[in-house]
Amino acid sequence: MALKDGLIAEYDHEVATTRKLIERVPDDKLTWKPHPKSMSMGGLAQHIANLPNWGSMILEHQTFDLADAPPNLPEPASRAAVLTVFEKSTAGTRKQLDRSDGELLAFWTLRRDGHEMFTMPRVSAFRSFVLNHLIHHRGQLSVYLRLNDIPVPPIYGPSADEGA
Repeated sequence: MALKDGLIAEYDHEVATTRKLIERVPDDKLTWKPHPKSMSMGGLAQHIANLPNWGSMILEHQTFDLADAPPNLPEPASRAAVLTVFEKSTAGTRKQLDRSDGELLAFWTLRRDGHEMFTMPRVSAFRSFVLNHLIHHRGQLSVYLRLNDIPVPPIYGPSADEGA
């Protein structure tokens, strides 16, 4: 089995689970925050929706400098807008995963203002910056939902709100 086959299966699973959470975000709670220093629910959902775009940056280029990162997206107007970003970003990155083992094992470097922060195989960078980052913020979003009495869907098994 090629490395991409396992990575694609993992990606597809995490994307499907993440979509379930984003679909629960109510339009009337987009600006809600659990704390003044926290992202809004809509901002967090949109950040999650945009994260897969890192996959294309990792898979298409040998290096990326954070100084060249695009500005943060504006607060979303609706859950539908967030889902549109999510569908576009996940589909684009899914296509980019059709890589050889050699391409996935090639090194990728993250820089900040020209200074190397680290270098690692693309597959590792993809798991860290796309999958693990997505899972981390998805966990935050599930807490936001819980704090607003919105049923949390099953993620890696039944939730307290819903069975399998």
